[in-house]
Amino acid sequence: MVVGAHTETTAAAGESGGGRWSGVRRSALALVCGALPALAFPAPALWWFAYVALVPWLLLVRTAPSARRAGLDGWSGGLGFMLAVHHWLLPSLHVFLLVIAALMALLWLPWGRLVRAMLGGQPSPGRAAAALLVVPSGWLMIELVRSWQGLGGPWGLLGASQWQVPPALRLASVGGVWLVSLLVVAVNTAVALLFVAPAPVRRTGVAGVTGSALLLGLVWWGVPAPRTSGTVRIAVVQPGVYDAAGAGGAGLRFARGEALTRALAGRRLDLVVWGESSVGADLRTRPDLSARVTALSRRVGAPILVNVDARRSDRPGIYKSAILVGPDGPTGERYDKMRLVPFGEYIPMRPLLGWATSVGKAAAEDRRRGTAPVVMTLPSAPGSTAPGLGIGPLICFETAFPDMSRRLADNGAAVIVAQSSTSTFQDSWAPAQHASLGALRAAETGRPMVQATLTGVSAAYGPDGRRTGPVLGTHASASAVYELPLSHTRTLYDRFGAWPVYAAVLVLIAAGAVEFGRRRRGA
Repeated sequence: MVVGAHTETTAAAGESGGGRWSGVRRSALALVCGALPALAFPAPALWWFAYVALVPWLLLVRTAPSARRAGLDGWSGGLGFMLAVHHWLLPSLHVFLLVIAALMALLWLPWGRLVRAMLGGQPSPGRAAAALLVVPSGWLMIELVRSWQGLGGPWGLLGASQWQVPPALRLASVGGVWLVSLLVVAVNTAVALLFVAPAPVRRTGVAGVTGSALLLGLVWWGVPAPRTSGTVRIAVVQPGVYDAAGAGGAGLRFARGEALTRALAGRRLDLVVWGESSVGADLRTRPDLSARVTALSRRVGAPILVNVDARRSDRPGIYKSAILVGPDGPTGERYDKMRLVPFGEYIPMRPLLGWATSVGKAAAEDRRRGTAPVVMTLPSAPGSTAPGLGIGPLICFETAFPDMSRRLADNGAAVIVAQSSTSTFQDSWAPAQHASLGALRAAETGRPMVQATLTGVSAAYGPDGRRTGPVLGTHASASAVYELPLSHTRTLYDRFGAWPVYAAVLVLIAAGAVEFGRRRRGA
């Protein structure tokens, strides 16, 4: 204990005076290292880079002269990660983004200490082998905590960078995006061990890389793809950018969606999906708009899922709602968005943080939340081949949450349908990354998924998570029709949920128990 205290005191002394500048440079290096994984996500989409992107950060942290310094390296890298992955929020949040990122980066402080404990110095082969489980488990706890909606939600989960890799999507069907994140961090840890002496430790790193590859191959070979039976034809309508705040903007946007939908007549559709905020008034108070959508449904021979962003006439407040309109008018099925975007759609602790509206584009008025997910049943329409089919609507940000699509699948949804809009972030990396989340949600649930955007990227994915059909980019004003295979297969993730999270908790508890026992024996 005395030696440990002396080491900490010496390290702290080394960071004072002239060493303080060295500490600043080290923090700056950690910040850059932490930002590197952002390149694995769209738009750069260097998915392969995810498997080595953490290595520089890991190697830096393991050389920290003290646990305190390792924690600071973890915090600095976490700050770099959060700023890089969420940089597209800068036009909306301005300086407030730095405050949020700095607070969220505190989650990486204990992870930095954990990395040093497992990889620092000259680890034994046993400690190196344990690091292949402990370090990824610690990372997964960070992803779990920051996935809470009040802390910003699960944007930038490391496993989501593998959305276009078929074996990784198959792995997601087993343990969700959580299992993919564990694998990615385990490979990074194994690669980092290749730079650590002595030779037995490097052999542990080789074994870790080899074992991860074997696991991925085993899942790809042993877990069957979802069995398909039947198809559904869904059209998405993407009007493009119209300034709803400008003179007649909302009306022009609606009219463009109307024209694009009218052109779909005769395409033998089962459903037409409009993007988020495609209707700017409550259909109850605007029977003219309701009548126009109803007429469109009759013309194309399919129900239309619109999205209303307006004050409700039957209760106070503004809601974002998915509403199904058939050839006889609104069917009465409605889903109100449950998980709102912090600052974009509501301000957490508004009395304390309401000043954010003065420095960015934060919500001037909080949207109201829905209370439960809804599976809608498609009504019969002339030419429809899938009456009675269950669809599960999600609205924009909600596609980032694995539990929401899983719950919809459990409740009987045969197709997951997302309505979105990224007009504020059109020229950033956000639209492409947002669209990529559909691949993970489809693979996890074994259900096809369609994303229709008012503006942004519209795309569709089959039950195995692979993208299918055309992609409408951020500057498109067009429609697209997707013929999607249906599947009733229940994936392992659908059956057992986020079991990798519970496994990671057990790993960390076991590691803590071993460390506690070691210290008691050394006392």
